[in-house]
Amino acid sequence: MDFNIAVNRSLQIRKVYHQLEKKYHGSEWEVDEDALAFLTDAALVGRLAMAHQERWPSGTDSEADLEHKIAECFWWLMVLGERMGIDSEQALEKFLKKKEEQFLDFT
Repeated sequence: MDFNIAVNRSLQIRKVYHQLEKKYHGSEWEVDEDALAFLTDAALVGRLAMAHQERWPSGTDSEADLEHKIAECFWWLMVLGERMGIDSEQALEKFLKKKEEQFLDFT
Protein backbone atom coordinates (compact mmCIF):
# COMPACT_ATOMS: atom_id res chain seq x y z
CA MET A 1 0.00 0.00 0.00
CA ASP A 2 1.25 3.47 -0.87
CA PHE A 3 1.97 5.41 2.34
CA ASN A 4 0.39 8.67 1.14
CA ILE A 5 -2.77 6.85 0.11
CA ALA A 6 -2.92 5.25 3.56
CA VAL A 7 -2.58 8.66 5.20
CA ASN A 8 -5.32 10.16 3.02
CA ARG A 9 -7.66 7.23 3.70
CA SER A 10 -6.95 7.56 7.41
CA LEU A 11 -7.79 11.26 7.36
CA GLN A 12 -11.05 10.63 5.53
CA ILE A 13 -12.08 8.08 8.14
CA ARG A 14 -11.14 10.52 10.90
CA LYS A 15 -13.39 13.18 9.32
CA VAL A 16 -16.34 10.82 9.68
CA TYR A 17 -15.47 10.28 13.35
CA HIS A 18 -15.36 14.07 13.79
CA GLN A 19 -18.90 14.25 12.43
CA LEU A 20 -20.03 11.62 14.94
CA GLU A 21 -18.28 13.48 17.77
CA LYS A 22 -20.13 16.67 16.83
CA LYS A 23 -23.42 14.80 16.61
CA TYR A 24 -23.13 13.01 19.94
CA HIS A 25 -20.93 15.35 21.99
CA GLY A 26 -21.30 18.77 20.39
CA SER A 27 -17.66 19.15 19.33
CA GLU A 28 -14.74 17.36 17.69
CA TRP A 29 -12.08 15.76 19.83
CA GLU A 30 -9.00 17.87 20.41
CA VAL A 31 -5.53 16.56 19.56
CA ASP A 32 -4.89 15.56 23.17
CA GLU A 33 -8.05 13.43 23.13
CA ASP A 34 -6.86 11.72 19.95
CA ALA A 35 -3.49 11.11 21.65
CA LEU A 36 -5.22 9.57 24.65
CA ALA A 37 -7.29 7.32 22.38
CA PHE A 38 -4.07 6.21 20.67
CA LEU A 39 -2.46 5.45 24.04
CA THR A 40 -5.49 3.40 25.05
CA ASP A 41 -5.24 1.35 21.87
CA ALA A 42 -1.47 0.98 22.29
CA ALA A 43 -2.05 -0.38 25.79
CA LEU A 44 -4.54 -2.86 24.36
CA VAL A 45 -1.82 -4.05 21.95
CA GLY A 46 0.18 -4.99 25.04
CA ARG A 47 -2.69 -6.91 26.58
CA LEU A 48 -3.52 -8.63 23.28
CA ALA A 49 0.14 -9.56 22.80
CA MET A 50 -0.01 -11.28 26.18
CA ALA A 51 -3.18 -13.09 25.10
CA HIS A 52 -1.54 -14.05 21.81
CA GLN A 53 1.30 -15.62 23.80
CA GLU A 54 -1.24 -17.36 26.04
CA ARG A 55 -0.15 -15.32 29.04
CA TRP A 56 -3.51 -13.53 29.46
CA PRO A 57 -7.02 -14.92 28.94
CA SER A 58 -8.95 -13.05 26.28
CA GLY A 59 -11.91 -15.21 25.35
CA THR A 60 -11.68 -13.89 21.79
CA ASP A 61 -9.59 -14.42 18.68
CA SER A 62 -6.48 -12.73 20.07
CA GLU A 63 -4.61 -12.90 16.76
CA ALA A 64 -7.37 -11.10 14.83
CA ASP A 65 -7.86 -8.61 17.67
CA LEU A 66 -4.12 -7.95 17.85
CA GLU A 67 -3.87 -7.41 14.10
CA HIS A 68 -6.79 -4.95 14.28
CA LYS A 69 -5.33 -2.98 17.20
CA ILE A 70 -1.86 -2.75 15.65
CA ALA A 71 -3.42 -1.41 12.46
CA GLU A 72 -5.54 0.99 14.50
CA CYS A 73 -2.37 2.30 16.18
CA PHE A 74 -0.83 2.95 12.75
CA TRP A 75 -4.03 4.80 11.85
CA TRP A 76 -3.93 6.92 14.99
CA LEU A 77 -0.27 7.83 14.41
CA MET A 78 -1.01 8.99 10.87
CA VAL A 79 -3.97 11.06 12.12
CA LEU A 80 -1.97 12.54 15.00
CA GLY A 81 0.94 13.40 12.72
CA GLU A 82 -1.33 15.22 10.32
CA ARG A 83 -3.18 17.09 13.07
CA MET A 84 0.14 18.33 14.47
CA GLY A 85 1.71 19.22 11.13
CA ILE A 86 4.07 16.26 10.96
CA ASP A 87 4.56 14.40 7.69
CA SER A 88 4.34 10.78 8.90
CA GLU A 89 6.14 9.31 5.92
CA GLN A 90 8.98 11.82 6.18
CA ALA A 91 9.21 11.36 9.95
CA LEU A 92 9.44 7.59 9.56
CA GLU A 93 12.10 7.92 6.88
CA LYS A 94 14.18 10.21 9.10
CA PHE A 95 13.81 7.85 12.05
CA LEU A 96 14.81 4.77 10.05
CA LYS A 97 17.77 6.54 8.49
CA LYS A 98 18.99 7.73 11.89
CA LYS A 99 18.69 4.24 13.42
CA GLU A 100 20.41 2.63 10.45
CA GLU A 101 23.29 5.07 10.82
CA GLN A 102 23.48 4.49 14.58
CA PHE A 103 23.59 0.73 14.20
CA LEU A 104 25.80 0.56 11.14
CA ASP A 105 28.77 -0.23 13.40
CA PHE A 106 26.99 -3.26 14.87
CA THR A 107 26.45 -5.10 11.60
